[in-house]
Amino acid sequence: MQATNSLSNIQLELLKIYSANISDEQLLEIKSLLAKYFADKVTNGIDKLFAEKGWGQEKIEEWSKEHMRTKYNQ
Repeated sequence: MQATNSLSNIQLELLKIYSANISDEQLLEIKSLLAKYFADKVTNGIDKLFAEKGWGQEKIEEWSKEHMRTKYNQ
């Protein structure tokens, strides 16, 4: 029986790359780079969606006025 791997491809790659110890400062820099990378991906995706849908500032203002709370029955 073959064991299944529970780590994602990015986790495996990072384990290979960072098998050596690095300083806490370097670790913070890498975390910041990764956070920026994923934030940029989200921003680009949202920009693309807004362009495809023809949305603008009006849509953001519309969303800001919506009440999306779930009613809870007690």
